[in-house]
Amino acid sequence: MARRSPPRNGVGGHDFDSKKKRKVAEIYQALNSDPIDVAALRRMAISEGGLLTDEIRCKVWPKLLSVNTDDLPPLPAGKELREDNKDYQQVLLDVRRSLRRFPPGMPDDQREGLQEELIDIILHVLKRNPQLHYYQGYHDIVVTFLLVVGDRLATALVEKLSTHHLRDFMDPTMDNTKHILNYLMPIIDQVNPEVHDFMQSAEVGTIFALSWLITWFGHVLSDFRHVVRLYDFFLACHPLMPIYFAAVIVLYREQEVLDCECDMASVHHLLSQIPQDLPYETLISRAGDLFVQFPPSELAREAAQQQAERTAASTFKDFELASVQQRPDTVLRQRFRERLRGEERTKSILTKPRTNRFVKLAVMGLTVALGAAALAVVKSALEWAPKFELQIFP
Repeated sequence: MARRSPPRNGVGGHDFDSKKKRKVAEIYQALNSDPIDVAALRRMAISEGGLLTDEIRCKVWPKLLSVNTDDLPPLPAGKELREDNKDYQQVLLDVRRSLRRFPPGMPDDQREGLQEELIDIILHVLKRNPQLHYYQGYHDIVVTFLLVVGDRLATALVEKLSTHHLRDFMDPTMDNTKHILNYLMPIIDQVNPEVHDFMQSAEVGTIFALSWLITWFGHVLSDFRHVVRLYDFFLACHPLMPIYFAAVIVLYREQEVLDCECDMASVHHLLSQIPQDLPYETLISRAGDLFVQFPPSELAREAAQQQAERTAASTFKDFELASVQQRPDTVLRQRFRERLRGEERTKSILTKPRTNRFVKLAVMGLTVALGAAALAVVKSALEWAPKFELQIFP
């Protein structure tokens, strides 16, 4: 179900169209390469505007997830899936409550047909993967894929996603999910200790971000364009990227947080009401930079302890493509270095103190740009080697 995106605010129509045409050409060039240039597709998905259209997402999302679209399995009949299925009733209830996830004005019969497809996709994936456990919020992710790529391709993509990026959310318990949430505060502390300390004093915890994390923000954002833009970004990156994005949302709202009453109820209420007018491109860029500067391996000691082999973050190596140039950490590092070179040319950070909330990032970024040793530390921390896998969650 393709959707046309209006021109970005602040960008002239002609300039936007020319940039869009150039990006579309680069995407199709990467798709038509032999072999397909997955690294370029990752860059396109991460960079401003993401993958631009649902038509392009239908072609690129399978490549980012390494799904073969020439060999998609047929979907079984819904009746076979629903008989004696322990998850059916809960899935049915959740899907019936998901009316707002469908485009406004969609005819009832069309929406009801899509809801039936949504139920079948979920039950199909669960039946084929009995180690996976359904959770409330899973349907918010599945419906996004259904609306973009249709039921058959969505089934294949969701199955791959469920056994990799979403694997930790689909355990019998929420232990691994809570552990991933525990990365939120260390990230905030690295950037803005004042906000971190305020939130700790308020004892707000991280539960306000649970629905953000387990639905990839699909449940809390009302504009479908913003949802699919984030999915472009998350599909091109490490499984922990959604928690970095959650952190930059909190950091972006720094002043609102500090102006709030320092008690759990007030801060939780503020943060659980996510603004709909966020500067998404800016936040996506900052989340990518934070991941490079403060990789999971550096934050693991501050997060709750879990066995390394059980988490999607630690098993991501099995999912990656063989070429190092196709790894999402490589794409992020290259993008980060390009941004740093631009900052180094201006030299503004050396001549004028910065007062914005990301001054610490800028200083650390310059250190990385100028110090080979610092860059080597970041690079080694992001290599998906077996040693790193065992250290993510010591």
